Amino acid sequence: MIKKITIALILGVAVGVIFGENASALSPLGDLLMNLLQFIIVPLIFFTLIVGVNQTSASNLGRMGGKVFLYYAITSAFAITVGLTVASLFNPGQGTTLTGTENMEVPENPGIIEVLLSIVPDNIISGFAEMNLLGIIFTSLAFGIGLAVMRGSNKLNEMGNRLYHVFDALNELTLIVMKAILQYVPIGIFAIIANVIGNQGLDTLLSLGNFILVLYIAILVHLALYILLLILAKIKPAVFFNEARTPMITAFVTQSSTGVLPLTLNAAKNLDLKKSLYGFSLPLGATMNMDGAAIRIAVSTVFAANVIGEPLSFIAILQVVLIGTLVSIGTAGVPGAGIVMIATVFAQLGLPMEAVALLAAVDVIIGMGATALNVTGDLVGTSVINKTEKKSN
Repeated sequence: MIKKITIALILGVAVGVIFGENASALSPLGDLLMNLLQFIIVPLIFFTLIVGVNQTSASNLGRMGGKVFLYYAITSAFAITVGLTVASLFNPGQGTTLTGTENMEVPENPGIIEVLLSIVPDNIISGFAEMNLLGIIFTSLAFGIGLAVMRGSNKLNEMGNRLYHVFDALNELTLIVMKAILQYVPIGIFAIIANVIGNQGLDTLLSLGNFILVLYIAILVHLALYILLLILAKIKPAVFFNEARTPMITAFVTQSSTGVLPLTLNAAKNLDLKKSLYGFSLPLGATMNMDGAAIRIAVSTVFAANVIGEPLSFIAILQVVLIGTLVSIGTAGVPGAGIVMIATVFAQLGLPMEAVALLAAVDVIIGMGATALNVTGDLVGTSVINKTEKKSN
């Protein structure tokens, strides 16, 4: 599979460079890949979580959940710090000026209260139809725990076990369908990367090359920290990346943490992680754990401050860490969400919104690296927590 994906990437870049904007004719093939991945997300999360919950105790589930939330909060704050540190060393944006013609309408940020309320959908059907991941996770946990109660009851034990076997069978069926979808991934990646390269062009990349370079340096620094974390947890990085590279590359191309969730879950399964853990942590991470987005916020903030010639003060840096961490939690893992986060932080710090429009010109390029890091962080955290669970059992 990875050989096919690598060939697809190379061919996609070549076609994009050669045919330019005409490569957009291939976009339906890329759209089909995204449709297929989104098609399998709901049953995959629902059945995986229900089966996973019934393979562990409530106390174990609570302990794992606490570790997952703690990991996501700490790494998000750490990613902001890494981004600020690297950006402060290289100072992207110095010498860049705003012409006054930049303008962009930024979608409204739903806010933390609305995100929290969306965890409990007022309608199960609409929650699933709208791909509300937090709502799907809540529903799956509720029914999974309910099923566990049935299986533990003397009166309902037999009925609960029969129902569990049905869900287990549906989960296996979903995995079979997903394996078939995986065969199409290289074709979709080829089409998407050709379209991206063809439409972005070299002029856009060169105009903000310094900013792009600094952001990717920060991403590589954070990736190195992930590798260190794996080593400390006595997990072989080579084994980890052998399974993680498919969702990582696909996330890079598609810019969607949510969209590649089926591939991330499949990687966790191949890494032999606990289903009761990854069935919960990875869907949650696709919504809440945005290390790549956090780095993007940090570098963008330093860039905007340098453009207006007002370097960030120590208080402003603390604000970026706090606000950026909160904003990155709950941001939808879909293309374009990064612009909303950046605009929110800029508004809080009084930075010019015109800079948001300037950065939007390379939104696709920087979104690719940020999304790949998001997905990597989810899998690293799940792998490390899985290792601690094995020690505790």
